[in-house]
Amino acid sequence: MRIALGCDHAGFDLKERLKDALVERGLEIEDLGAHGPESTDYPDWGRAVALRVASGAVQRGLLVCGSGIGMAIAANRIKGVRAAACNDLYSARLARAHNDANVLAVGSRVVAPALAEAILDVFLETPFDGGRHRRRVDKLDGIG
Repeated sequence: MRIALGCDHAGFDLKERLKDALVERGLEIEDLGAHGPESTDYPDWGRAVALRVASGAVQRGLLVCGSGIGMAIAANRIKGVRAAACNDLYSARLARAHNDANVLAVGSRVVAPALAEAILDVFLETPFDGGRHRRRVDKLDGIG
């Protein structure tokens, strides 16, 4: 699986930790930035990752900002992207199982690093349930 990563200044340290965890798991990553803790704008990174996911160049995206919310909003502006801000394991599982989310947004100011790693694991390991959820995801993809 190939994963695109993006963060703003608030998410930089956590993105770096999650990047290391993904590399340790043998996954391919594209680190689109930010590449340092200097102030930057989250919509730029959310869009960059979302475009990689929407194009099919990567299968999943990971975005990290202070809350996860702004990044998810930015990414969801791109057709074909279903980004979910998940700051707990339950939300991460349902985002994949019920919504076929392809981008995970995590809040560095909301979750501890170890929990963020667990959320990422659940997000990557949970398959889409399909069935009745497919109809609903198809409707989501038709909006806009």
